[in-house]
Amino acid sequence: MEGRIVKTTDRTAELKRSVLIVAAFSAFLTPFMGAAVNLALPEIGSDLDANAIQLNWVVTAYLLSSAVFLLPFGRLGDIVGRKKIFFWGLILFTISTFCVCFSKSISYLIVFRVIQGIASSMIFGTSMAIITSVFPPGERGKAIGISITAVYIGLSSGPFLGGLLTQYFGWRSIFLFLVPGGLAAALLTHLKIKTEWADARNERLDIPGAILIGAGLILTITGFSKLPSTTGFIMVGCGILLIGFFFFYERLVTQPLLDIKLLTGNRVFAFSNLAAMIQYSATSATGFFMSLYLQYLKGLDARTAGLILMTQPVMMALLSTPSGKLSDRINPGIMASAGIGLTAAGIISFTFLTENSALSMIFVILIVMGVGYALFSTPNSNAIMSSVEKRDLGVASGMLGTMRMVGQTMSLGIAMMLIALFIGNEKIDPANYPDLLITIRTGFLIFALICIPAIFASLARNKSLNRTKK
Repeated sequence: MEGRIVKTTDRTAELKRSVLIVAAFSAFLTPFMGAAVNLALPEIGSDLDANAIQLNWVVTAYLLSSAVFLLPFGRLGDIVGRKKIFFWGLILFTISTFCVCFSKSISYLIVFRVIQGIASSMIFGTSMAIITSVFPPGERGKAIGISITAVYIGLSSGPFLGGLLTQYFGWRSIFLFLVPGGLAAALLTHLKIKTEWADARNERLDIPGAILIGAGLILTITGFSKLPSTTGFIMVGCGILLIGFFFFYERLVTQPLLDIKLLTGNRVFAFSNLAAMIQYSATSATGFFMSLYLQYLKGLDARTAGLILMTQPVMMALLSTPSGKLSDRINPGIMASAGIGLTAAGIISFTFLTENSALSMIFVILIVMGVGYALFSTPNSNAIMSSVEKRDLGVASGMLGTMRMVGQTMSLGIAMMLIALFIGNEKIDPANYPDLLITIRTGFLIFALICIPAIFASLARNKSLNRTKK
């Protein structure tokens, strides 16, 4: 009997270790790509003859397609198996990343970025659910923290390695660099993870609901990028109506894509997701704006700009695992709220940027924002994933990813709108550098204002989190 217990314990420990390695490895891939691509945008624009708005779509197309498919793939993972969706997501990500290397025009590049986004939604719509399925509450915060640390290692190494690759081998080398990593992650998943998780195996996917929320997100976010034009207002209005109808429809179906009770009856789940969406809306365009600022207005090369932008994600990587462990012991809402406050302070500081701003000041601001982000992200994710039952883990993982991607696309949408207002379809050159600076400062002012409701959303769930801890 004792030998059997020891053997079971060994298998469990090996499964935990394998899941954590694969989840962390895959968590590194797409953030690295996103951070590296930000640094490569000027060269992409030069090589493919793209204007500022088209360059923004290189980033936004990926985020938008991810946002549309995260919730459906999270739910599909609950039904057919989370590992299966995760594995095929890695395969599709690797293939589409390889195809990007052969893009001959900006249009082809954007199409491949859409496919990359779909693959990413398969990965991130299930990875957090797999971790939560394997690790019990007392160990979950640390495990989630390690996974999120891998995300931030990708973010921190992305600007430096991306800048290095772009400068010496061209922007296509960024994507080629990721292909072996994607193959390795898929191979590790196939060889090391033999368990499957499908807690809603006998249920079906709500396809009409997936179409409704997908169309609503596409119209809303795309329309937002076209504001203040009439077309933009019409698209945003239609998108919001479709999203509203999605929530109404989900109340009527017996096996919904999103159980509305998770939002109406689960205070922690609802406010944690709201805080995540607002936080990402306020911060995700920081790398985009600062990449343009450092390379155009400060005249730095891609490698040097990348080294500077590493500051924030390095702080995130260093502090995410400790903050995750701490969130297993104390109220994660307090930590997350403090993190949002620090992030807001950093964003406010960026509204005072000038062409002569000292690089040392930028370093300090990025450090403050990195600490704030680490205090927010892991505890908030732990709160979300620990607030639902096993059968809803895929939905919770998909919802968390959706809020992140919606926030990121909204943030980039604001950036696109401001570029359209102040610069238009012109290429960025010394003649419109003053307009670029106004665009960047206005963007950071808007993002600072967005942070305020995130603090209140985070604080609103604290009583419920205290009861959970008891």
